Amino acid sequence: MAKILVFGHQNPDTDAIGAAIAFSELQKQKGQDTEAVALGKVGEETQFALDYFNLQAPRVIAKAGDQTNDVMLVDHNEFQQSVADIEDIKILSVIDHHRISNFQTADPLYYRAEPVGCTSTIILKLYKEAGLAPTKAVAGIMLSAIISDTLLFKSPTCTQEDIDAAKELANIAEVDTDTYGLEMLKAGTNLTNKSAEELMDMDAKSFPMSDKNVRIAQVNTVDLEEVFKRQTELEQAMEKANKENNYDLFVLLVTNILDSDSELLVVGDPIEKIEKAFNVTLNNHRAFLKGVVSRKKQVVPPLTESFQ
Repeated sequence: MAKILVFGHQNPDTDAIGAAIAFSELQKQKGQDTEAVALGKVGEETQFALDYFNLQAPRVIAKAGDQTNDVMLVDHNEFQQSVADIEDIKILSVIDHHRISNFQTADPLYYRAEPVGCTSTIILKLYKEAGLAPTKAVAGIMLSAIISDTLLFKSPTCTQEDIDAAKELANIAEVDTDTYGLEMLKAGTNLTNKSAEELMDMDAKSFPMSDKNVRIAQVNTVDLEEVFKRQTELEQAMEKANKENNYDLFVLLVTNILDSDSELLVVGDPIEKIEKAFNVTLNNHRAFLKGVVSRKKQVVPPLTESFQ
């Protein structure tokens, strides 16, 4: 019998990878034959965490149906963010902390969604509910996921449950959360060796909004202007992506992890939906968003409302 594949979303971030590893390990402890895989190469932040805890990056797949009939999804549910043949395979379970959209199955399944800052926070609950515990290494990658998704607890998505889970996982992993967390986040801000196309794909998701296809990418940095020195190059890459993938609007959210602010770079139409959503006027395709760091909570909801 083929293994059950466990994976997060395309362009995986640290939670997509960490949650897949952690949930797969939980299923193995419960007697299931599972494998954590990825829908894209890991970024530098995630690789830093994997190396720190001596874990291997999951292998990358493009399709799942040629390997298995059954999959488990973590850190996503929307089909356009999932594996290419998601509609042709059986989804056994979903563990997620995002909105539920564009999702349907032919069979009943286990679905766990909670409004917390990180999928790995939910997975820790599942370990405890089963009377099990993650290993030191798995606890470390789960902690890394929480740090990443909550920007070391600065994001408005962060809940007390995330903070408590991180404390518990840090004890198992035997690390100091603040020291390790800042090192890990900084590892993900090295952007100088990446092309504009790579920056666009590091952490990007597509969202259907009304009759439009909106692509929202996020890049973390410690210096906004260092990124915007490449504005012309970035705009050209965004225009190319719009044309090749039928995106109507491409939104790049550049987030300063030290100041907890972001600046938007927008290419496409309708621009007025952006200005309405955030009560800003775009100047040279840009707008500063004070205190905005979360795509999930501070960008997608107001944009969705603006398009309605």
